[in-house]
Amino acid sequence: MAIPTRILLVSFAALIFFIQCSRAKTVTHDFNVTWVTANPDGLHPRKVVGINGQWPLPVIEVDKGDRLVVNVYNALGDKNTTIHWHGMFQNNTNHMDGPSMVTQCPIVPGASFTYNFTVNQNGTYWYHCHTDACYPDGYRQALIVHDQDAFFNEMYDEEFTLTMSDWYHELVEDITFISVTNPTGAEPVPDSFLVNDTQNSSLAVEPGKTYLLRLVNMGAFVGMYFYIEDHSFQIVEMDGVYTDPTEADLLYISVAQRYSILVTTKNSTAKNYPIVTVVDSSLLDAIQPTLQLNHTNWLEYNTTADHPQALMPASDSSDLTPFDDMTLIPHDRTPLLPDPDIVIEITAIMDNLANGAGYAFFNNISYTRPKVPTLYSVLSSGDLATNPTIYGEYTHPTVLGHNQVVDIVLNNGDTGSHPFHLHGHNFQLLTRFPSYADGFFTYADTDNPVTFNPSNHSSFPAYPPRRDTLVVPPQGYIVIRFIADNPGIWLFHCHIDWHLMQGLAMVLIEAPTQIQQRTTIPEDHWAACSAAGVSGVGNAAGNAEDLLDLSGENRQVAWLPAGFTTRGIVAMVFSCVAAVLGLGVVGVYGMSGNNEECSQVVSRYFQG
Repeated sequence: MAIPTRILLVSFAALIFFIQCSRAKTVTHDFNVTWVTANPDGLHPRKVVGINGQWPLPVIEVDKGDRLVVNVYNALGDKNTTIHWHGMFQNNTNHMDGPSMVTQCPIVPGASFTYNFTVNQNGTYWYHCHTDACYPDGYRQALIVHDQDAFFNEMYDEEFTLTMSDWYHELVEDITFISVTNPTGAEPVPDSFLVNDTQNSSLAVEPGKTYLLRLVNMGAFVGMYFYIEDHSFQIVEMDGVYTDPTEADLLYISVAQRYSILVTTKNSTAKNYPIVTVVDSSLLDAIQPTLQLNHTNWLEYNTTADHPQALMPASDSSDLTPFDDMTLIPHDRTPLLPDPDIVIEITAIMDNLANGAGYAFFNNISYTRPKVPTLYSVLSSGDLATNPTIYGEYTHPTVLGHNQVVDIVLNNGDTGSHPFHLHGHNFQLLTRFPSYADGFFTYADTDNPVTFNPSNHSSFPAYPPRRDTLVVPPQGYIVIRFIADNPGIWLFHCHIDWHLMQGLAMVLIEAPTQIQQRTTIPEDHWAACSAAGVSGVGNAAGNAEDLLDLSGENRQVAWLPAGFTTRGIVAMVFSCVAAVLGLGVVGVYGMSGNNEECSQVVSRYFQG
């Protein structure tokens, strides 16, 4: 008797699942998070966040299907922490995603917390602190998910991971940023730039072999151009998504983006070749002559041969035109998703608030953290979980229905580019303007910003590329699409950490009813809330009695009064400071008893 096709398919699927489960293992790490001292650029020793007394942090490596368990103890003494597993979808484990006051309470000094989730993905990822801007202080490292079934496994002989990052000589808390003394919101310029948390390093290779290089920009601010002199390569992965092998010789890698590339070495050991990283200098407000923007590491064929510096001029990156990620084709050929059920239209701007400091906004809302983690508000709100009001105005919440097709249309009203990251998903890249070839990095006409026109735009690709972090051009736009098939609380934010500090974020509450049905918070997570003095129930204002009463919610700083300008406020502040100092000087002279000298001082002061 013939076996029905449906039964055969179910049986085959069950067999595949069994095989995957038989391969899986549990990978456990115990992280004692402490301060250590490091000097990776050789210019300035400083405190950094270490793990188990070591820095750089450990690279985490797992196989697809493994369970990853990380037991965290915060021994920093003076700083909260969390870990975000960047690019991990966290299907059914939204409470393991990591952003403080979004899916968990902060891990305060002396508290413990366990992250425990299954990795059903493949590719190149990273992990980093996601509270109080702590990852520029060194709390970040690569997370590699190996895949026995990757289509390119037989195409290479060995693999390396290359991380790139910007580096500051001061702790984040000691850098003046959101302040009336920085009214333009100019981002702090890094003091140096690193590859694999060092400089001037080499990758030892053999001639005539092919290597898989996993590239991760885990910086806090600056995008990097990447190339290898006299070598091209094939892109095979982008942010965890396999792509058709595509030849390129120059990449632009913003903070939080990743690529895997195949590099085939030459058949000679006569020389070594520079691996070049070039800073995207358009992001830097001011560049000191001593700041080195280009860095050379080496593809080392011969330890005794010369290690030459890169030929790239050290002054400017504006002439570089990198490979356009919008042209990649996903290897799985996932087609363009259907027309959206919901379109989220947002405009990113940078502006000043009443304290004279610079902030960042989506549609005039600067993200301000709630008093209760948003996930916990969902779990404690019953039937009101689908009402965005309970999540607070200043978390900029949007509630998504289960399995809705979602478009995010992001217009950039700023003159700088921004890398935007979506937690819990990757997304299809539908369109972007300008393209890399059409002035992406130089278009900043404040009088003529280009916004997306749904009735007049370039056609969307049949098989759109997918990734989880995409750069929007200055004064341009991007359109992305995804399916809300992963119930959870997911941030959408700029991954320049300074801009996240300024509020360039919003929260998506995806399928809240399903979240309630699927989520159980572990006891040690509740204990972390208790240690932090944070409530685990109620709305964004911490109100558990009347969830629609947002009195007392955390609010963004008020807007400037009508008629005031930032320059005027700054001038007023410094005038007041000068006046107080001046009157103090007058007072000192007055008490000295020298009336004639005091009169002269008073006369000079009030004459200007």
